[in-house]
Amino acid sequence: MRFALIAALAAMFFALDAGCKKKQAESDEIVIGEYGALTGPIANFGQSSNKGVRLAVKQANAAGGVLGKRIRLVTVDNASDATQAATAVERLIAREGVVAIIGEVASKLSLAGGAIAQQNKVPMVSPASTNPEVTRNRDYVFRVCFTDDFQGPVAARFALRQGWKRVAILTDVANDYSKGLAATFRKTFIDGGGTVAADESFRANDKDFNAQLTKIRGANVDAVFLPGYYTEVGLVLTQARQLGMRTPFFGGDGWDSEATLALGSIADGCFFVNHYHPDDPSPAVQEFIKAFRAEYNETPDAMAILGYDAARVLLHAIRKAGSTDRKAIRDALAATVDFPGASGTITIDENRNARKPIKVLELRDGKTLLKESIEP
Repeated sequence: MRFALIAALAAMFFALDAGCKKKQAESDEIVIGEYGALTGPIANFGQSSNKGVRLAVKQANAAGGVLGKRIRLVTVDNASDATQAATAVERLIAREGVVAIIGEVASKLSLAGGAIAQQNKVPMVSPASTNPEVTRNRDYVFRVCFTDDFQGPVAARFALRQGWKRVAILTDVANDYSKGLAATFRKTFIDGGGTVAADESFRANDKDFNAQLTKIRGANVDAVFLPGYYTEVGLVLTQARQLGMRTPFFGGDGWDSEATLALGSIADGCFFVNHYHPDDPSPAVQEFIKAFRAEYNETPDAMAILGYDAARVLLHAIRKAGSTDRKAIRDALAATVDFPGASGTITIDENRNARKPIKVLELRDGKTLLKESIEP
């Protein structure tokens, strides 16, 4: 009995000691969360953004951390699914106790996860969700990218400058990003004197676009606006060329992917607006590319540089707040002005959106060429 009691007391002591050590270790860390589409249909986006986030955290820790503490990043895969995005944010808050969250790239997933972050008053920074609704009426949700009500009009004015008076729009009606971008493009294009001669739609994961493309071909348009993700862009362009269409297609930042470049000559003469271009001579861009290549042995895309900037803006806010208090971090994020981001100087406006430049890129021979750079 005595030995059993002693053993029980010893076990309790070691458990308490281990618990104290664990608590001490945790007190020496700042835990931030990230949720992203590391698997599923848009995994290219999530994986690229995650690489940028991890690089920023690694650099911060190598420089001594933040507030004298090491940053610990907890990443949860949402499998490109909105329900899982909400669950991922719930887990990061309830189980991991994060002080802030980075995510998501896709607007549909940010809308789902952002609702949970807002409800729990946990600051969230989206790297690349451009739908205006992501931050609307959510004072704890921010982004470091431009929005569709800037991106869409830029695309519309570009089309008008190209002399495209009659266009078709092909929208993914299951995608908040695509619907929002189509709406802002349509208004600016029509207000500028253009005509939407065909207005067709599809749903994410569709594989056959021949019916829509046949109608568009019959409308005798100068160009086709395709505000979708790379997952459908390749199928649409391939099927259009098979139907004999040589009409230029153009779209938004959702086109940015190695999968789009892999189309080669199929995409020649097409355009899309984006957050950055690797040929940008800016020292900030080139320094980021050098560090990213050293870490991953590849050239970063726009999602990577935005993930990097989202993490850096958040870490800067924690330093500025001088605290891991969630409201203090939120307030510091809201006060971000002229932050030297790799993708451009970032100022967070009164709607928690970033004011920053936008690029127009041309696809040629499996590469992108910088066509224009436009200030906000």
